[in-house]
Amino acid sequence: MGAGQHSDEERSIRASVCMASYNGSAHVVEQLESILAQLGPEDEIVVVDDASTDSSVDVIAGLEDGRIRLIRSPANRGYVRTFEAALLASRGQYIFLSDQDDIWLPGRLELMLGALSASPVVASNFSFFGQPPRAIESLRLKADDSTKKWTNLLLLWIGVRPYYGCAMAFRRDAAPLILPFPAFLHETHDQWIAMVGNLAGGMQHLEQDTLSRRLHDTNTTPKKVRSPLLILRARIMLARAFLVAVQRVRRYRNQEASRG
Repeated sequence: MGAGQHSDEERSIRASVCMASYNGSAHVVEQLESILAQLGPEDEIVVVDDASTDSSVDVIAGLEDGRIRLIRSPANRGYVRTFEAALLASRGQYIFLSDQDDIWLPGRLELMLGALSASPVVASNFSFFGQPPRAIESLRLKADDSTKKWTNLLLLWIGVRPYYGCAMAFRRDAAPLILPFPAFLHETHDQWIAMVGNLAGGMQHLEQDTLSRRLHDTNTTPKKVRSPLLILRARIMLARAFLVAVQRVRRYRNQEASRG
């Protein structure tokens, strides 16, 4: 069964929150509790643990909530493949990404579900706590820029359009375009999702803060400016991803047109 095909039972699930966990025992329970407080009985949280060496698995299982599906990876694959596994395992009609150490702000779920009724992919703004953000992390999305897809794509490629996976969600009908991730993509899966959303003409920016990001010494996001070589490699990877996204969107539209 493909990324866009699901049984009647699976279609009854409204929202899937997809989380990649790795050695996050210090904060993951607080994050999960902030999410569970907003979910209904028809929602789920899919947590794929990336072979943690701390007590992450035990503390997640200890919540004993039937809406949490905990999947244990037998080997460490990195956060991109772990998120991909969680997204592929999701069953809901609306798919949210979530980091393990943030806090969802009240009203996030319903606000984003409302936006997803009109757009296949949604990204919001967010606040911070723990440590002060870097200047680039303080950039904000503007609702008026939602339809400026070529500007969004250019700024995404440069690295100054603040698309973060933890603040993103997409509809099930966008899954065939987003999944699987390109095999060469080893970072910035959130940029990939935003790239697809913009190319498909279905990206919406929410100016509201819908979560608060916890900044600490072990965040995946780099704390220091990268070397020119690493920046160049990242830009080349995103350029390759753009070509893949163009091909997927074109193929998907052709398939939809042939179905008539």
